Amino acid sequence: MKKYLTTYYFIIASTKFFLRDEPVEEVFRERTQHYRREKKPTDFWFLSSPYFLESSQLDDIKKKLSDANLSKENCSAIISINQNFIVWTKLRFNNVIMGSFVAPTDDLRSPLAYSLIF
Repeated sequence: MKKYLTTYYFIIASTKFFLRDEPVEEVFRERTQHYRREKKPTDFWFLSSPYFLESSQLDDIKKKLSDANLSKENCSAIISINQNFIVWTKLRFNNVIMGSFVAPTDDLRSPLAYSLIF
């Protein structure tokens, strides 16, 4: 059976930054309303403690998080298959780390898996 790889784009920062310091809820509400008007399926998600950080594809991102004294457990990510949306969120939120990965792979079978830690 042939595997189809999808590229996922994301921004990541501390959960506190997203949920207390920035209006993430407002951005998602506006984006969701726009998608409903356009009859588009949702292609973005908010993940707390995302498992994709365990992938070897993201060693450079893990280093940046470590340099910022952040761990997977206290980070959240906005993830999408829409690169333009993630670039826009990077510009909107500014103090975040942006990256991408492909999945599914041997070390990243569920790209949207996360832990619910608050």
